[in-house]
Amino acid sequence: MLRHIAFLGIGLYLAALITISLVFKSQALQPQWMIWGISEVLFFFGLTAVFYPRWKNCDPKRFRRKVFWTALGIRVFYVVFIGYYYYFMQSAPFESYVGDSLWYHRTAAYLSKCARLGKIAYVLGYMRAYTMGFSDQGYTLWLTLIYTIFGPNILIPRLLKALMSAYLCVAVYKLGTRTFGERTGRLAAVMTVFTPILIQICGLHIKEMELIFLSILALERMDYLIRSKKYTVWNVLFPILLTGLTFGFRTIVGMCLIFAFLAFIVLSSNALVGKKGKIIAVSATAVVFFAFLFTSVGKEMKIIYRLKFADLEAKSEQFEAKGMKHSELAHSKYLFPGAFVLPLAPMVEKSPDHNKMINGSTYVKNFLGFFAMLSIIVAFRQKKWRDFSLIGAYELSYLGIIMFSFAANMERYHEAAIPLIVVMSAYAMTHLRRKDLKLLYVYCVVLFVALLVWNWLKLSARGLV
Repeated sequence: MLRHIAFLGIGLYLAALITISLVFKSQALQPQWMIWGISEVLFFFGLTAVFYPRWKNCDPKRFRRKVFWTALGIRVFYVVFIGYYYYFMQSAPFESYVGDSLWYHRTAAYLSKCARLGKIAYVLGYMRAYTMGFSDQGYTLWLTLIYTIFGPNILIPRLLKALMSAYLCVAVYKLGTRTFGERTGRLAAVMTVFTPILIQICGLHIKEMELIFLSILALERMDYLIRSKKYTVWNVLFPILLTGLTFGFRTIVGMCLIFAFLAFIVLSSNALVGKKGKIIAVSATAVVFFAFLFTSVGKEMKIIYRLKFADLEAKSEQFEAKGMKHSELAHSKYLFPGAFVLPLAPMVEKSPDHNKMINGSTYVKNFLGFFAMLSIIVAFRQKKWRDFSLIGAYELSYLGIIMFSFAANMERYHEAAIPLIVVMSAYAMTHLRRKDLKLLYVYCVVLFVALLVWNWLKLSARGLV
């Protein structure tokens, strides 16, 4: 079944790429972007189909070692390779339209010099004055710490990202196994090892890898705390610490983690969490939540809601101001149903270089979106929705906020949801029925048409077709 899914995923991508390139011949992707996309798709589907059958019967400890070291080797190789690739293509070891990456690097390099001179108060004051709120200070501080210890070498933080991403695969295995069983956990881990975007963000100077690592590890530790019933000081404080750290990277992630834990407690069976335990946990979580509202984090949440997460009218107005057509389609009521799927892969030349470079990675998420949605049906079909509540509550709340925000169609903001999309997809794949294959075939047709229409819209909006 897994090989059948892999062939289907590869075939659909190639069919869409060839069709779009022929239909919009004057705006077809350049060969270098096609090579990147095809490589990403073959890498994910091909290696997942090869390695899962080989590893699925290993001893658990041996399996975790294989997953970790394979993931680490791939990521370290990519980090070194992509630095030279960017330098060769752009004369600098950063992606095109570098934006935040170069700002983070230069800011941390400057602040690390100040820190080495003992000007810690100045460093903290500078970050308060020149960063965009609390959620923008965590990564700046983290990068400054690395540069203070190791010097402003861009390779060190990227190698640390590779290490985090490798352990992320192990955390996904633990979370997936406890939630859905050993088969699902193993498939999810293998898929995470070869998920291209989780490799590619290790080579970028942005905060997504750290954010993903902290959030998934927090969920895994929350899950362990409740299921193991080992309420030691460390087991209780560690997920709290991890959740707290996420507020310094993206405020809404921290709030979604708190909501997910609350939902998990409330929806868990009484055998797992008794009524008394639920009352205590809900009360404590509510106190923490309302305490946040009266801090700088709470103020920032209100600003974000008012300016960014109320609706997408501002985005539509931006499109109209640029003379772009179809701006009405940027509204959340049209985008929300595609929360697990969007953004769709760009397969025409009129797109930012970085987006074209990861077009295959974006397609992998588009394809897995079907299985993520199917997993919700499977969970209710098997009456495992209580087990699903921690992952489901986090994923649905985070994607819901993103889809009603300015970031609804921005790949970077969807990356935090990808590891759990992989877990949910693995659950659906390991419990796929023959009847479900018919739905998959229908989805493939819908996705093919959606990719064609989406890329037509990109060109039509600019008057190129």
